[in-house]
Amino acid sequence: MPITPATATHSSSNGAADAILLELVDENGVTIGTAEKLSAHQPPGRLHRAFSVFLFDEQGRLLLQQRALGKYHSPGVWSNTCCGHPYPGEAPFAAAARRTYEELGVSPSLLAEAGTVRYNHPDPASGLVEQEYNHLFVGLVQSPLAPDPEEVGATVFATPAELAERHARDTFSAWFMTVLDSARPAIRELTGQSAGW
Repeated sequence: MPITPATATHSSSNGAADAILLELVDENGVTIGTAEKLSAHQPPGRLHRAFSVFLFDEQGRLLLQQRALGKYHSPGVWSNTCCGHPYPGEAPFAAAARRTYEELGVSPSLLAEAGTVRYNHPDPASGLVEQEYNHLFVGLVQSPLAPDPEEVGATVFATPAELAERHARDTFSAWFMTVLDSARPAIRELTGQSAGW
């Protein structure tokens, strides 16, 4: 796994780990400052920039990931291919490509912008709040996956029908349906009508 700011251990001069900062934004997505990652998710939550990636195989099936059990936020739940937060000043597209590689060990063969969505989703299990201005991306994956077990518990490619079955049976992230529904126009354009999205 490559060493990046997200995976490296940084120490300051006093030996403490450096905080991960998120970009705070206003309702129009304009940057207004930064906040430490965990504090931005404490109730009532602070609106911050995020991204969500939806990758599909050549059959039009969506790559889902189950978040690793060790994650502090929404551990063990199923969600879209990849999601996260750009570093302050990092372009959302670059962050989406970076985290997809860090989490799943694969670079999309195609990645395109699919709009934005703003939401407020409390997570009852953790008590944290997702107040996000989320940049959506859709794309194709054509290489074998090599998930990082510290990030990803499991992966599966799902048709719309298989996703509906899994969604009825398993626990998904609080934001999953919001980002999926917002990305659907771009997903349909990417996968075609026959895929059923």
